[in-house]
Amino acid sequence: MIDLRDDVLARAAALDFGDPAEPWASVTAAAEAAPLARVPGSLRHLEEMPALPDATRIVPSAVLVPFIDRPEGLTILLTKRTDHLVVHAGQISFPGGRSDERDHSPLDTALRETEEEIGLARDRVRVLGRLDNYLVGTGYRITPILGLVRPPFELLADPYEVAEIFELPLDFVLEPANYRKDSRLVNGVERRFNVLAYGDYYVWGATATILLNLRRALAGQ
Repeated sequence: MIDLRDDVLARAAALDFGDPAEPWASVTAAAEAAPLARVPGSLRHLEEMPALPDATRIVPSAVLVPFIDRPEGLTILLTKRTDHLVVHAGQISFPGGRSDERDHSPLDTALRETEEEIGLARDRVRVLGRLDNYLVGTGYRITPILGLVRPPFELLADPYEVAEIFELPLDFVLEPANYRKDSRLVNGVERRFNVLAYGDYYVWGATATILLNLRRALAGQ
C-alpha cells in the first residue's frame, strides 16, 4: 500500500495520461480513434460489455478527483447524487459533468462543474494530472482530473444535484482487498461491475473503477 503523502502526490503528478488542459477537440479525437472506443470502461479496465450501439450519442464530460490534504492523511472527496435526477440518481460520483461550449478543456469542465455542484472555488485546486477516459454505458465519456485541495475551504452543495458530500480515506482507496465485483441484471443480461464499499457508502460502477484505475496507476500497474 502507498501511504506516504508526498510519495502519493509525486506519483500523481508524474502520471502520463495527457495534459488536463489539452483542448477538448483533440481529447475527443484521440478517444474516438482509440481501440474499443465505444466499449464501456477504460483502456486500463475494460468492462465485460458489448460496444455501445452506433446510435448512442457520446457525451464528453470531465470530473474532478479531489485529494483533500487532511492532517490525519489524504482523503478523496465524493458526492452522493440526489434521488430525483434522471441519470445516475442516488449514485456516488465525483463532482463534474458534461462539457459546455464555454469549456476549452477537460480541466475547464471539471473545475466549472465542481464549483457549480459543491461550491469549491477553482483557485483552491492545485491540478496534478489526469487519468484514462472512462466510457459509461449511458454514453458519457469521462475524463478524470486529479487535483489537490488543502483546507480550509468552503463548500456549498447544489441542492438539486447533490444530496451529500463526504470523503474516503486514501489509504482505504489504495487497498486492493477493499474492491470486489458485484453483478445485476440489466435488460435480462447480467452485468458485472466494480464495488468499493465503505461503511454505509456503496461506491460502484464508473466511480469505483476510476478509483481502481487511480490505485493501479499510483502503484505503477
